[in-house]
Amino acid sequence: MSTTASQVMVVDDSQAILMVMKAMLTELGIQEITTCISADQALEKIAQAPRRYDAVFTDLNMPEMDGMEFIRQLGEIKYPGGVVIISDMDPKIIDLASNLARQSSAHLIGNIAKPVQLKEVDKLLKKLESFIAPEKRHIEPITQSELLHAISHREITPFYQPKVNRANKSIDSVEVLARIITPTRTHTILPEQFITLAEDLDLINLITFQLFEKATEEFREIRAELPHKVSLAFNLSPVQLDDLNCPNKLALILELSRLKPEDVILEITEHTPLNSSVQLETLNRLRMRGFAISLDDFGTGFTNIHQLKTLPFTEIKIDRSLITHIDSDRFSQVIVDSLIDIAQNEQIGIVAEGIERIEELQYLDRYKHNLLMQGFLISRPKAKAEFVRWIHSWLRMMNSNS
Repeated sequence: MSTTASQVMVVDDSQAILMVMKAMLTELGIQEITTCISADQALEKIAQAPRRYDAVFTDLNMPEMDGMEFIRQLGEIKYPGGVVIISDMDPKIIDLASNLARQSSAHLIGNIAKPVQLKEVDKLLKKLESFIAPEKRHIEPITQSELLHAISHREITPFYQPKVNRANKSIDSVEVLARIITPTRTHTILPEQFITLAEDLDLINLITFQLFEKATEEFREIRAELPHKVSLAFNLSPVQLDDLNCPNKLALILELSRLKPEDVILEITEHTPLNSSVQLETLNRLRMRGFAISLDDFGTGFTNIHQLKTLPFTEIKIDRSLITHIDSDRFSQVIVDSLIDIAQNEQIGIVAEGIERIEELQYLDRYKHNLLMQGFLISRPKAKAEFVRWIHSWLRMMNSNS
């Protein structure tokens, strides 16, 4: 197997398990494997360099510091990688561990039963892909001068991807995704090649508002192709919520495009926690303006259940790592069951993102909740002209099946 993960830690009080895991991870292509006989030893190593390890595989039942406490401590030191539990657990324990991870901001992505099987380790490494930092994905970032050129020459380009209703397959909303198309590059430049740089240079607002301006203008044409009203979904990072004037800026662009806040869903990414008073005030201002608010990447990020109940979210998007192979992944099934129950109780819309296989789509059909679906299996992100062609094709398919 080829994997972007290169450095993994295994924590278990059994030397035999450590030896087996190291052999399996080596066979699966992991370049550097660190083994620790205790959680204390592991925590000391991770605290020195939290970003060094792409994933930590940990036992739960260990002397002194157990696995639950270890996961909580990982959250406290803001360990950014994925956490995998090595334990044969019943659904209640999985749910409890997942809730603990969310409350402590740790990224729990799955569990492996003992005795450990190579195919299960392989499956968890594939889920880890969504957690790997862009700089480790061998994707060439653009330079500062390229980014400044793209902004000044208005090369920030909207691409569109639909969210489709599970029950009737109608297009519910359309998400805008940023790309850069420039004559200096032969390929379209993806967000992971420029967003981090834009945030570091404090240029993210320039990109956001240029993209929002273009997308709202094009969206009126896209919506005219559909027989019913759809919403435009647009991404904001928590950093942008630090600007109390953000709601006014977005509303002004909408006014110029003859759209209303009620036409827009703002998707807040979970890459950093929402906790400052300014961010929470901006979030409430946006909701008061009429914008719908969606929480992106939910289930593995920083927002816990209490915040979900108290913040003004109208939608949550289940992280793609929980959707990948959900048809055969008991851990993901338990967590998604729990998330959908929470969404139903709180009357919040829910989106399953990252659907790439027909088996995943078929598994999600079991949920009675009015689930929205998004992913490459339905449609890859497309520029406006290509996306309009996809709409026509999708509508023809729906009509032929009705």
